[in-house]
Amino acid sequence: MPRLRDNSLLISQPFLGDPNFERTVVLLCRHTDEDGSFGLVLNRTTNLQLGDVLELPDGDASPIGQMPLYLGGPVQPDTLHYLHRRSDVPEAIALGQEVYWGGDFNVLLGLLLSGALSPDDIRFYAGYSGWTAGQLAEEVRENVWIVHPNAAGKVFTLDNDAFWQSILREKGGRYRVLSNYPVDPRLN
Repeated sequence: MPRLRDNSLLISQPFLGDPNFERTVVLLCRHTDEDGSFGLVLNRTTNLQLGDVLELPDGDASPIGQMPLYLGGPVQPDTLHYLHRRSDVPEAIALGQEVYWGGDFNVLLGLLLSGALSPDDIRFYAGYSGWTAGQLAEEVRENVWIVHPNAAGKVFTLDNDAFWQSILREKGGRYRVLSNYPVDPRLN
């Protein structure tokens, strides 16, 4: 079984059948055997923009207010999480490959408003994906997830619409075959 660790991608098997995670790629932000796991679904968009959920200085008409809001997972959908590329944000947690999770939101917002942080270098997520101690390891053993280690850098590189398929193709071999698995095999 692949070792679970922060900075890994969890790629759902094509036949998962759980609508919360069907054809998703989750960035594992934190994993410990004692406390469980925290991750963010990278490839699920919502119909919301950042200005719909936050009061911003320039209102929701500002470019920042029009930034897309992604669905990080089914747990606590009323919470806001973010991944970015700024190492100088206080309290941000380094995930590797110049990707950081969280940190002081006011500093981050100031960087966005001043133009020091490009909207292309940050993603916002409503909710998160969580597993209790041992739960994710069991799901990996049951072949629910394909683990792609040391891959946080992929967050800002692949097109969201084809992220699941692209990452499987990139892994090659038998995973490349899985990338072409139809959404509903009965319609094949």
